Amino acid sequence: MNIPTVLALPYPAQGHVNPLMTLSQKLIEHGCKVLFVNTDFIHRRVLSSMVEHQDGHDHESLLKLVSIPDGVGPDDDRNDLGKLDETILRTMPATLEKFIEDVHGKGDDRISLIVADVCMAWALDVASKLGIKGAVLSTRSASFFGLMCNIPVLIDDGIIDSNYGLTLTTKKTLRISPSMLEMDTRDFFWLKMGDKINHVKVMDYLLHCIRRLHLTDWWLCNTIDELEPVTLSFIPKILLIGPLLRSDDDTSEATKSMGQFWEKDLSCMSWLNQQPHRSVLYAAFGSFTLFDQNQFNELALGLDFTNRHFLWVVRQDNKMAYPNEFLGSKGKIVDWAPQQKVLSHPSIACFVTHCGWNSIMKGLSNGVPLLCWPYFGDQLHNKTHICDELKVGLGLESDENGLVSRKELKNKVDQLLDDENIISRSLELKEKLRNNLAKGGRAIVPPKIDKLHLAFQPDKLSLGV
Repeated sequence: MNIPTVLALPYPAQGHVNPLMTLSQKLIEHGCKVLFVNTDFIHRRVLSSMVEHQDGHDHESLLKLVSIPDGVGPDDDRNDLGKLDETILRTMPATLEKFIEDVHGKGDDRISLIVADVCMAWALDVASKLGIKGAVLSTRSASFFGLMCNIPVLIDDGIIDSNYGLTLTTKKTLRISPSMLEMDTRDFFWLKMGDKINHVKVMDYLLHCIRRLHLTDWWLCNTIDELEPVTLSFIPKILLIGPLLRSDDDTSEATKSMGQFWEKDLSCMSWLNQQPHRSVLYAAFGSFTLFDQNQFNELALGLDFTNRHFLWVVRQDNKMAYPNEFLGSKGKIVDWAPQQKVLSHPSIACFVTHCGWNSIMKGLSNGVPLLCWPYFGDQLHNKTHICDELKVGLGLESDENGLVSRKELKNKVDQLLDDENIISRSLELKEKLRNNLAKGGRAIVPPKIDKLHLAFQPDKLSLGV
């Protein structure tokens, strides 16, 4: 019997590549081949960071790392999300179609299914044209996915205008459903993208993707029932496959490194081994967050001010200088860390996070309470979910100058680590997430598709994601 081939297509950003890579590896464990299609730019970054380099073209491998161009010029800024999205939509559908036709022309890897990131849902048009089944994966929370799906409704109801701004008649809060918590309309993610991001172009792109969701019934989401029961009852079409994390018994460092943009500094693990139990603050802000010099200073001095051990991830692209007063004597600074491994270490006391959904899932699955410092996009929404709904963290608040001060950081660290209720709830959620992570948990994959042997039952599947 031929092994079914799945084409996986992530949005070109670290927080999107990682969970789809984990799902791809799980699909392989359940009898599939996977063509993992990054953009050329991201493909080069992934290969350069891998512990054991591959050229992505091993024909004996069940996972092939391949790439197609994103259409963006070599000297253009890919952090300009408006320009990136506009170019992707203009060029990549035709490029993906040609790539698939070339694969089929060779005859050995005929694609049975395309799993596309929600933010690449235009690929469903390509799948439909070529007669291939399609599915989408939301790498964000179900509630955020629900908000995205309701953007056309918000436009039709006159809550947001043609440029995605709030209309004069918009209320300060709204509910997507009567049972869900109110959302502050001023915190809609597209209004918090920063001055350098053209939110109209980004939203035009997302709206195009959202309007393709009707082309599939398989809406996969990296979450579990216990994290978002109300949202999941409101959007029953969502299929749960969370948490998309590698299990503890997966010890292959090469496997864990697949999909990473930067090489992990493993020296932090031996450093953590020398620290007392629950003594270390772990501070990491993802692949996109940028601080100005004033905020960087306050963060550095705040870590000193806590008078606690800390592990701080400062990416290679950081251009800020450390303040002269910064000692850092109780801490360790690395370019990039093995985050899941770090958060499972017994010396970690709390996680100072930008509130990316992948980071949240890793923190919660290890019972680590969270200090929430969102940067943009869904992260503000996630902060509210963590602090007000799940109540397993605290938010860091800005002062009158728009800065999170060193005093605020110290006070919230002390408050968080003295709150037994937060710690207790964090440990309870850890058990629920771990039960889903373990083999025999309730994670699911798309229904059986033609000859894809995915052992699917609608209400239960032992995927062990």
